[in-house]
Parts: sequence; structure tokens; C-alpha cells
Amino acid sequence: MKTHFTYWFLYTAACVSGGCTVIDHRIRSSDSMVSAASTTSFGLKEDKPGEVTQAAYIQASDQPSSVVQPASIDVVVVDPVRSTDGLADGATLEELLTVAFANNPAIKELAATTQIAAGYRTQVGLYANPMVGYQGQQLADAGTDQHLLFVQQQIITGNKLELNRAVLNEAVRAQLQELEAQKLRVATDIKTAYYDSVRIQKQIGAIDQFSGLLKQGVDAAEKRMKAGEGSKIDLLQTQVQLKQLELDRRQLSASLSARLREIVALSGVPNMQIQSVAGELPEPPTTQDWNKIEDELVSKSPEYAAAQARIRQARAAVRRQESQPLPNLGVQFGAGVDNGTNSGMMNVQISAPIPIFNKNQGNIAAAKAEYCRALQEAQRIDNAIRARLAVASGDYSRAAEAVNMYLNELLPAAQQTLDLAEAAYRGGEQDFIQLLVTRRTYFDTNLAYIAAKAQLATAQAQIDGYLLTGALNAVINSSGDDSLRGETLDQE
Repeated sequence: MKTHFTYWFLYTAACVSGGCTVIDHRIRSSDSMVSAASTTSFGLKEDKPGEVTQAAYIQASDQPSSVVQPASIDVVVVDPVRSTDGLADGATLEELLTVAFANNPAIKELAATTQIAAGYRTQVGLYANPMVGYQGQQLADAGTDQHLLFVQQQIITGNKLELNRAVLNEAVRAQLQELEAQKLRVATDIKTAYYDSVRIQKQIGAIDQFSGLLKQGVDAAEKRMKAGEGSKIDLLQTQVQLKQLELDRRQLSASLSARLREIVALSGVPNMQIQSVAGELPEPPTTQDWNKIEDELVSKSPEYAAAQARIRQARAAVRRQESQPLPNLGVQFGAGVDNGTNSGMMNVQISAPIPIFNKNQGNIAAAKAEYCRALQEAQRIDNAIRARLAVASGDYSRAAEAVNMYLNELLPAAQQTLDLAEAAYRGGEQDFIQLLVTRRTYFDTNLAYIAAKAQLATAQAQIDGYLLTGALNAVINSSGDDSLRGETLDQE
């Protein structure tokens, strides 16, 4: 009888060392550019050399994600929504990120995929159960019947179980990196919506301020017209500008409401109420070394790290498939009694398949092709990161030029022009319409400056987030399966 099991003591050892224990670990984001204030993180720790186990912890800090504090929250379990009290009016970026990292469903989904991969890794490394049986012979011939109890086991050769674990261990690593990438996607999208909300709020504030000046202008125009010093054109022109500002404000308010609802959706807390955000747009930019940033983004990107883990997984799969033809040994040991001789009896049987027709050649070829594919996928991601950085750096540089120009030249010139126009109008050297035009120019220049700062902040957020976006996109689930165990135990 062909046997499919291994020794009892090997089985017991496998249960002890099969990677069932889940311990705390952490993965460090080595890029100081990542400035998420609070993240839900997975990390890596080696239970045995080269073997990854995982558990979740919450990082709550205003430092980059390389500085972490462990906690006891497992994000795979559906936990209560983190408190959103106090966010309705004036939510800060740090508060929004904290809520999003705790509740975004894509983050939780990827956390679950790491547990799936870890479960499969445990399964593919388990020894087969032993089989215990009974065998009776010559039962119809009274006095000569034989009775035998036996145990049979399959001895796995070629280090197949360890190679199985090595393959799935890299799947765990890849999913952990995908989790880190998803946190960056969430952070980028939250920051983009947040900075746009700050821009809208500041532009609304500028509109309110300018509206106050125009209302004063309307009153002054009415008084001048009654006194015979002004015309109805001055009054109508001022009223038109005031109505235009009212329309601008309504449109911006609608945009702000939409952005805040987007933040709520990205955060994964549908019942959260946000009326406004608190904070400032970043300060004027500094000069960037794009070549250095490009190399750092590629080398430290979790997206690229996941691709590298899949290369190692494919390489481990090649080694595993090459070991498959090595025959496992089937061992059977039995003991019983022979009533014909009234004596005991023992039986030992050893068997092994002969790899004549099936040398696993198809799987080996497929594994080598998958290794080549994984290499090209990593190269594709490398090129994609560089291409995305080229676009983001262009956006950043354009916004930086605009911010510097507005701050150093256009805003001072607009302010000086407005001051001169106000003085000329008070001295009777300039008519009211010209003053309105000058005021509008000053107002539009301030709005454009605010918009340029928001564009700069958005570009910086994309670069800080390793150019990853898509907080609610479908996640990558490459957790694998337990098919390697079936291959290990079946060599026909």
C-alpha cells in the first residue's frame, strides 16, 4: 500500500515550529519624506531565520513612520470606529490621517491578506498526518488467521516543506509591503483633499474680506451719486462685482462641501461630520534635487519592495519545483499475531515513486517563466515611479515658481498699486472705476497665490507618498494558496 505520511515525532515537531505563533513585528518606512502623523502599521520580524510572522500595531506619532510605538490593536478584527468627536469643526490633518488609518477599508482588507498569506505559509509547511490501520488475512480459514495493526507515514525528502515555507514567506512580505503602500495611498489622497479644502477656505476668507470693501464701495457710490459727484455707472459696476463675488463664494462653498464629503469617504467613516478643516498651507518651497529624490523613491518605495519580494518568491518557487522530483519515502510498520503458529509477527514496508514520466518539468518551466515575469514587473514599477515623479516634479516646479513669483514680486507690486490707487482716488486723481479694477487685480492676485500654494502642497504630498494614490482602489491580493502542500504529498 502506498504511504502518504511522516513519523509521529516529526509531525509533533512540525506543529511546534510550523509558524503558528503570531508575534509583534514592525516594518520601518525608511523614507523620512513620509510625514503621516498616525498610521496603522504591519511590520516584519523573523520567527526563524528568513521566516516572517506578523501582528498589527498602531503608530500614533507626529514623527515619520520610521518611529513607531507598539500597541495591542489587531486591525484584522473589525474594531469600533476611532472616535471622531471634535472633528466636525476644524479637523486637523493629523486627526484626519489618524481616523483614516484606523478605518479605511482598503487598509483593513490588506491587513487581512497578510493573515491569509501567513495561514497558507503555515499550512504548506505541515507534515502529513500518520495513518493507523488494521489488516486481517486468512480470516475464513479458522486457526490460521493473521491480524496486524500498522502505522504508515510519508517521509518528505528534498527539504520540500522548508522550501514551501520559503515561497509563502515572501508572499507574506509582499503583502506587508502592499499594506504599507496602501497607507501611503490613503495619506496622499487625504492630504490632497485636505490641502484643497484649506485653499478653498482661504479663498472664501479673501472673498469675504473683499466683499466688505465692495459693500463700502457700494455705499460710497450711492452717496456720491446722490451728491452729484458720481455716476450710476460707478454704482452698477460695484454692484456687479459684488454679485460676482457672491457667485464665487457659493461655488467655492459647494466645492468645499464636496471635498469634505470626499475626506469622509476616504476615511471609511460614513457618519463622520466635518464642517471645516484647520491648518495652514506649507511655507514657500526649497530647491529640490530631483535625481536624488528619484533614486530614493525607487529604492525605498513599498510598491517596489513588494515587487522585489515577489522576485524572491518566484526564485524560491523555482528551487521548490526543482526539488519536487526527489522521491518521498513511504514507510509502514505493523505488528500483530499469527494464530496459525501462535506467534507474533512484524511487517516493515518502504516504498518510493520512480520519477520516470513525471519529472515536474512543466512546473519547473512555468516557475522559471514566472521568475522572468517578476523581474520585468519590478522593472516596470521602477520605470513607472520615475515617470510619475517626472510629472509630479513638473507640477511641483511650476507651483514653486508661481509661489516665489507671487510672494516676491506680484503680491508686493499689487499691494503697492492698490495703495497708490487708493491715495490717488482720495486725492481726486483717479476715478472710482479705475479703483475698482485695481482692487480686483489685488484680490485676484491673492486668490492665485493661495491656489499656487495649494498646488505646491499637493505635489509635495504626492512625492511624500511615493507617488501612490487610490485610497479606495481595489487592493492587490497575492496571498497565494496551499497548493504546494498538495504537490509535496502527491508525486504520481
